Amino acid sequence: MRLVFAAAVALSLVLGVTQNVFAADDELSPYGSSKSDMHEYPMINAVFDANYTDPNNLNMLYAFVKNTMKPLKGKMVVVTHGPELRAFAKENYIKYQGLMDKMKELADAGVEFRMCSNALKAAGYKPEDFHGFVTVVPAGFPEIALLQSEGYRYINPLPYSPRDVRYLDHPEAKAQ
Repeated sequence: MRLVFAAAVALSLVLGVTQNVFAADDELSPYGSSKSDMHEYPMINAVFDANYTDPNNLNMLYAFVKNTMKPLKGKMVVVTHGPELRAFAKENYIKYQGLMDKMKELADAGVEFRMCSNALKAAGYKPEDFHGFVTVVPAGFPEIALLQSEGYRYINPLPYSPRDVRYLDHPEAKAQ
């Protein structure tokens, strides 16, 4: 008899918890669920404004360009004018070989890399110090403005990844 009572209590607890889970789900979605509109994009040209303190953020740029060029199907131009330019210097090839392999992959896929002459001079470089897939232009911001005047759409690929952001506010993530 005692076992039957314990089983009944356990069952009611499970059912009660299940009802609470459903109630909590309703409480968490008072606006309903999102819609999905997986439409095609027209051909759009884009200019990426690259200015990173850490050259390793070029990994994020690589992902942004790859994820943008496929659906837009237009011309892609990266204008680099910050400290990341040192990764493109031939003298740093060994240190940044993995990054440069990725940038060269993009260049081989048709992405243009344009580098600000002012920035490279300020860093102590000359145009011939950079890999052959880079084109040195007079100035970074005016180059971006020129491309925008030609119909290119501006993209500022900040080096922030959405990877695992779902778990940032969870107590378990803070404990780790």
